[in-house]
Amino acid sequence: METLIKKILLSVLTFSALTSCGQQSAKKIEQMEDKAKTMTGLATATFGTGCFWCTEAVYQEMEGVESVVSGYSGGFVENPTYEQVCGKATGHAECVEIKYDPKKVSYVELLEVFFRVHDPTSKDRQGNDVGPQYRSVIFYHDAEQKALAEKAIKELNASGAFSKPIVTEVSKAVKFYPAEDYHQNFFANNPTQGYCAFVVAPKVDKFRKVFKEKLKH
Repeated sequence: METLIKKILLSVLTFSALTSCGQQSAKKIEQMEDKAKTMTGLATATFGTGCFWCTEAVYQEMEGVESVVSGYSGGFVENPTYEQVCGKATGHAECVEIKYDPKKVSYVELLEVFFRVHDPTSKDRQGNDVGPQYRSVIFYHDAEQKALAEKAIKELNASGAFSKPIVTEVSKAVKFYPAEDYHQNFFANNPTQGYCAFVVAPKVDKFRKVFKEKLKH
């Protein structure tokens, strides 16, 4: 199915180029085909590190990350609203769905950032954000991601990197529900908002300092 979707996407872009009144050059068509190939060559990672405004803002600055969408996953309520998730009865966690280029950034590097930008030893809580919707969670999309996540947790626990055991949930990725539009790009659109200024901004600053070699150019 994925291969078919890739072919359809490539065909649509190519067709659009060929039917634009004959004004598109061969070079332009080739560029569009290359873009289509790039878009379909992305991998997906889904992480929850507490409030998705923080997670989104950090990963948006990482080299190799093409898109970050804030949303909800891991629960049993279909098409949940923010208010429902905040009610703590949907089973969903606030998380982000990341599309990344494996040629530019590895899943291990994404995990490295994951464990550094939040407290993976805190059960259902990040700072003043309390509840199961703020749990630390890795939703894996294949066996390799599962193995890498479990290996990272095992090694970090053995190393004593944290004073308490890691409680990060590692679960198979299920349906991801994008959050409401106003949650998308929240930090970029609201940098002076109270929570952004006092909670999100420090995490972004920390990421920029600790992972400066991984920042987008």
